Amino acid sequence: MPLALVTGAARADSIAAGIVPRLERSGWTVITSDLRDADFPADLSTADGPEALITAVVREHGTISALVLSHAHDVESGILDTTAESFDRHVAVNARAALLLIAAFARQAGTDGGAIVALTSDHVTGNLPYGASKGALDRIVISAARELGPRGISANVLNPGPIDTGWMDDGIREHLAGLTPQGRLGRPGDVAALVDFLLSPEGRWVSGQLLKSDGAFSAEF
Repeated sequence: MPLALVTGAARADSIAAGIVPRLERSGWTVITSDLRDADFPADLSTADGPEALITAVVREHGTISALVLSHAHDVESGILDTTAESFDRHVAVNARAALLLIAAFARQAGTDGGAIVALTSDHVTGNLPYGASKGALDRIVISAARELGPRGISANVLNPGPIDTGWMDDGIREHLAGLTPQGRLGRPGDVAALVDFLLSPEGRWVSGQLLKSDGAFSAEF
């Protein structure tokens, strides 16, 4: 069975936790990573953590065919209260680690090809370092689609909109659900279905895209 690595998969109510069983049902062997409570604990804030993670997974399980980047560092702050240290950590985890993971993934894939999907967000105001680092992530992944395409690797960024993964209270949940035409929030399973397709042979022609799968939450009125 082909091997997929999914980062940020420790929490039971996370988007990644919804992706893992969907991929397993589609015939993938799935390896998870996070700071803790995953198949491979990894500190992606360090410069050598990403490549060490890929190396360890390949050593124990063989070639990785798919990379799903669902990890994130998120501490809300704005223009006036974001510290240099906080901004740097967001960039290190959300952008630099993605770059290093993608590079290590491509090197080990050789000529066999593969697929990359990264989860992003357009939440910026009041959440500046997170949003800025996610913007950098978007550019990295789209660039990877062009640069790594000759190696048979597809790469896409997926913005799922607001997903209730335990951070919402009843008021936020009701408000955001009311902003979608279908009257509900997205679920991890909604994200997992699209990730599953993008990783499949049928989905590999879709590449270099920033896709929104948010029930028209972001559609203009």
